[in-house]
Amino acid sequence: MKEALKNRTKKFASDCWNLCAKFPVSRKYNAYCNQLIRCSSSVGANYRSACRAKSDADFINKLKIVEEETDESMYFLELLLDVSVNEQEEMKRLHKEGNELLSIVVASIKTMRNRKS
Repeated sequence: MKEALKNRTKKFASDCWNLCAKFPVSRKYNAYCNQLIRCSSSVGANYRSACRAKSDADFINKLKIVEEETDESMYFLELLLDVSVNEQEEMKRLHKEGNELLSIVVASIKTMRNRKS
């Protein structure tokens, strides 16, 4: 499962980058795109870091960071949806992908906590 989730986080970050590349360079989009790129890149990096955790507690704590970064990425996708008429379908698809990723991460955290108990 870890490998599949690692691939999903990588794809999510890549898809967000590709989406942001489609927007024109302007003040209207730059702030949201920069934040989206930062957050989505952190999702993958933090998940890879979690996979290297030495303990279950450390793994859970790092997954919580992945959860927060995924949630923040989805927030910036929503903001882009509000200000842009372009790429609406792709943003909705990415938001759905982010929701799925978020639910997998949350389920992983719950599984690890249950295993610890």
